[in-house]
Amino acid sequence: MDLSSILKGGFGAAQLTSYFSLAYLAVFLPVTVLLYWLMPQKARRWVLLFASYSFVWIISGKLAIFLVLTTFSIHWFGLWLDKLTQMRKAQAKTAADRAEKKAIRKAYQSKQRGVVFLAAVVHIGTLLVLKYSPFFTTNINSLLESIGIQFAFDIPKFILPIGISFFTMQAMSYIFDVYNGTVKADNNLLRLALYISFFPQIVEGPICKYNDTADQIYQAKQITYTNLTLGLQRILYGLMKKIVVADRLNPIITNIFSDYSKCSGPTIAFGAVAYTIQLYMDFSGTMDAVCGTAQIFGITMPENFKRPFFSRSISEFWKRWHITLGAWFRDYIFYPVSMSGPMKNLTTSARKKLGNHFGPLLAGAVALFCVWFCNGLWHGAAWSYIFFGMYHFALILSGNIIAPFAKNLNKKLHINSECFAYRAMQIIRTAGFVVIGEMFFRAHGLRAGLAMFKKLVTDFSFADFKDGYLTALGVDLKDIIIVAVTLVIIFVVSILNEKGIVIREKLQQKNMALRWLVFISLIMFIVIFGAYGIGYDPVDPIYANF
Repeated sequence: MDLSSILKGGFGAAQLTSYFSLAYLAVFLPVTVLLYWLMPQKARRWVLLFASYSFVWIISGKLAIFLVLTTFSIHWFGLWLDKLTQMRKAQAKTAADRAEKKAIRKAYQSKQRGVVFLAAVVHIGTLLVLKYSPFFTTNINSLLESIGIQFAFDIPKFILPIGISFFTMQAMSYIFDVYNGTVKADNNLLRLALYISFFPQIVEGPICKYNDTADQIYQAKQITYTNLTLGLQRILYGLMKKIVVADRLNPIITNIFSDYSKCSGPTIAFGAVAYTIQLYMDFSGTMDAVCGTAQIFGITMPENFKRPFFSRSISEFWKRWHITLGAWFRDYIFYPVSMSGPMKNLTTSARKKLGNHFGPLLAGAVALFCVWFCNGLWHGAAWSYIFFGMYHFALILSGNIIAPFAKNLNKKLHINSECFAYRAMQIIRTAGFVVIGEMFFRAHGLRAGLAMFKKLVTDFSFADFKDGYLTALGVDLKDIIIVAVTLVIIFVVSILNEKGIVIREKLQQKNMALRWLVFISLIMFIVIFGAYGIGYDPVDPIYANF
């Protein structure tokens, strides 16, 4: 094995995009840590900013201008909102009575809404144009053709800066919070720039709120031995997930999803399960690398995963998977829609006719639909992603509708919903729904996803399972055993974490010899069993594409 083959070439965008490349782990991160460690506190802030913009420049080139313009624009919009707040307060002090104060507040609130709307048009509008205009144009052309209009718009082609979906949503969360009064507009452009551009999170998140990380990054704490070792341990744990499991499964997934028409239902099920595992290991492993890198600098990032495959319902699953994205949609789409005037009126009316359970569900369903339509579209400009969002919308809404009936049925049948067998059944059922959803997510288009699902439920042939089955999929029995053993290790760690036992913290209390033995053992496990070298191509981080 040649570890250097992890790199496809020199020190460039394709390499640095992955937090598990040698370009990042052996060059970029050590150089940044060294420079940061050598500098006094104020200079350390500039080291982080320089590193962040250098990182973005390397992976996006001139497109880094989008990040620069976003930072200056968001800073200006925030100060504009703050100025309007100060003007409102000043005028309110001179108001003669409550009615006048209310009128002043209402007038300035309208102005601030206009500012927020303008900020959304500029930033979310830019994202929509760059990411979705080819998709919308293609569908408009198809519609025109279907109704006999011989005219077609030119389909635009744009190159997207990596991470634009993440830093745009993070920037807008700051504006929304300033408007809502949960965050005070920041006069310090450097602190705001660090918050938006911090290099570990720019490619795949997590999507942080201003109060989560802005002050932590700006404090530029000194690197400590504890934070350095804990951070490196977590990066290694993520590296194990990525190159021992996710990358080793990639040949199976590529072969099945690329040639599904020749596969039987069981083989498609195998591919769907493999992809679900790959996606989780790739994304959660990357989050381990992100959080580990941040911890080296004394920064605690919000967790993006909380053992999602222990979930007992789809709703719970999405509270444990990509947590920061879900929180963004909850805070800035679900709550504003469900608490708007028309939805409140709808809830009041529906409650009278449908009762206290189904009444609120009506307005909640509208808000939920908006969330999941946006969630699906956020992942990509394709009908398969929209279908993915609607699939989960239908599952969650159905779960909310039948919840009281299921509870009453369990009560009548004297079923203990907290017993192990019942919980296990719920977990397996939820995992099954997730796997089906991920099959559509990974398929090459909605038609391909539907065709795969049809074969999944109608083609029960096991003709594929013969000598050379694994070889035909690009792996062998050794690969499956390595993946299985690694998954068992991760499963045990997850169970302990679910019980509140954090192994890294427990290990930190042990003597140095034991700590380093575990550390070196993890390194050797990755070196021996990692999927790299001849026969393996580096797999780009999956969520970097979104």
